[in-house]
Amino acid sequence: MSAGAFPRHPTAPGALMPKLPLHIGHDLETGDPFLLDGAKFNRHTFWCGQSGSGKTYALGVILEQLLLDTGLPLLVLDPNSDYVHLGTPREDAAPDAAQRLTACDVRVFGAREKDGAALRVRLTELDLPARAAVLRLDPVEDAEEYQVLRELDAAYGGQDGAEMMRSLISSAEPARQRLARRIQNLAVDDWDVWARGGTGVEATVMQRPDAMVLDLGGFRFAEEPAAAALAVLDRLWQSRAERSPVLIVIDEAHNICPAEPTTPLQRAIVDRLIQIAAEGRKYGLWLLLSTQRPSKIHPQVLSQCDNLALMRTNSPADLDHIGRFFGATPRHLLDTAPTAAQGQVLFSGGFVAEPRRAQMGVRLTPEGGSDVAVPPTRGA
Repeated sequence: MSAGAFPRHPTAPGALMPKLPLHIGHDLETGDPFLLDGAKFNRHTFWCGQSGSGKTYALGVILEQLLLDTGLPLLVLDPNSDYVHLGTPREDAAPDAAQRLTACDVRVFGAREKDGAALRVRLTELDLPARAAVLRLDPVEDAEEYQVLRELDAAYGGQDGAEMMRSLISSAEPARQRLARRIQNLAVDDWDVWARGGTGVEATVMQRPDAMVLDLGGFRFAEEPAAAALAVLDRLWQSRAERSPVLIVIDEAHNICPAEPTTPLQRAIVDRLIQIAAEGRKYGLWLLLSTQRPSKIHPQVLSQCDNLALMRTNSPADLDHIGRFFGATPRHLLDTAPTAAQGQVLFSGGFVAEPRRAQMGVRLTPEGGSDVAVPPTRGA
């Protein structure tokens, strides 16, 4: 399959389908069914809406329809467990849609082992700069330790990290001892996210199931989700020449792709996303970034987005920011965002013929996350 086409049931090998209509709701102006062109998710998409706009629910509608009506594999980086039921139809879902969703190969991985679906990655398969970012090593300021890491990469590349650690601890060389203490002091060797000789989710990414959901919440250490994200993004980039399409959905994208990364691990992820944003389209690596605050997304990534989905947004500064990056979207339509009701979306870009507003339809699968309710009166 080429990077520009992804029909689930092509009429012939390599067949091209000019459009993949996704029925996602109804047109707010005409009341007619609202169709997105699913084939145009072969460009980067920006999804924005403030808290309470229905952003998570609406994005779920899109992901469900992509599963049902295209052959585009999905990789969802999910920090709040919102999409962990993506392959499980609701009891009231239409029988035909429910049957088709159940037939999809949806795999969910999380911090805690559940049915063998633990979210684990292999430290030893990260490239050298990524591994250095995990260990907060600078190749100039920490030159000796970095050189030790390079030597270990040559000696133990792709093998169990435990053997590498044992060689550091038992060494009499000062630089190796310093690197061992760094690993121990940062508690990197205690992170649950490491596969420790087992198979990491990077291998599953290469299989391209219909959907992979990486539930990034629940880890003990704050940087473990970032390490998992970096490992998966690195593997996709390293294998880009295979031109095997995948839509990389990043929810709460300001945490994964911040405008001002502050840690080496954040900077490594942002650098990789900048590469994917700039060059990934020709390899079939397409982004969908979802956030509440557009100004908190790195501008070099946001500037590469062609598709826009805008929900209720009250901040004039945020609307101005979006207007600068999506100049083809009429300002009078952007100015409807503060009054948009829950579930209403302005779509602009390649997946619609012209900018239009829609009311999103009903989800077929349950939402994984939900708001915390205010407790009732004590004693009630």
